[in-house]
Amino acid sequence: SDKYAQAAERIATGKRINKSGDDAAGLSISTHIEGQVRSIQQARRNAQDALSLMQVAEGGMNEVNNMVVRLRELSIQAASDNVGDKEREMIQFEVEQTKQEIDRLSEATKFFDTSLLNGKGRNFVFQIGPDNNENNRIEYDASKLNLSLSSLGLSGIDLSDIDSARSALTTIDESIKKIAEPRAQLGALQTRLNSISSSLSVYEENMTAARSRIVDADLAKETADAVKAQV
Repeated sequence: SDKYAQAAERIATGKRINKSGDDAAGLSISTHIEGQVRSIQQARRNAQDALSLMQVAEGGMNEVNNMVVRLRELSIQAASDNVGDKEREMIQFEVEQTKQEIDRLSEATKFFDTSLLNGKGRNFVFQIGPDNNENNRIEYDASKLNLSLSSLGLSGIDLSDIDSARSALTTIDESIKKIAEPRAQLGALQTRLNSISSSLSVYEENMTAARSRIVDADLAKETADAVKAQV
């Protein structure tokens, strides 16, 4: 009979609605919810990709910061009279190598083909929600982040004599401050993206449950209906 065929179909698929004739309104609502769920899933992947970009940038910033701290350490060493001219030459050799590496790293840190640390980046806009409005997007402007040697004011660092080493300390301290602010901003944005990803997971779970309540079959009921129809 038709009742048995319908019950058997629902038992086989696990769904109460298998065609529009089963529940036209319910099918329309469930299709809309499915679109939302899949959009939420993609938005969550977008947020995770954005987080990856931030982590790449932070990794480069962290290493630049470590090298600037090393320059400060060398400045303290060179500012003392317990090192001679020969030792200062060796210190200055490390300084020059460190300066070159800061510049290289600022140019080499990229996300795919987009620079992140040399001031030549761009304004990234991430779609982190399922709807087309500004509340479903966040921005990160990489063009404002410049950790090149000249931008940090470290191009002229010279520790070859004691007076230069002492004056270098002030310059290096200023460059550390220049790194600290964008690092803090990047860290805050990473925290926000983690929160976004978590909230999207909850949103997806709730929307999936809503769809399930509309579409899924009550297997106990359908089994009973099938047996009744057979009898």
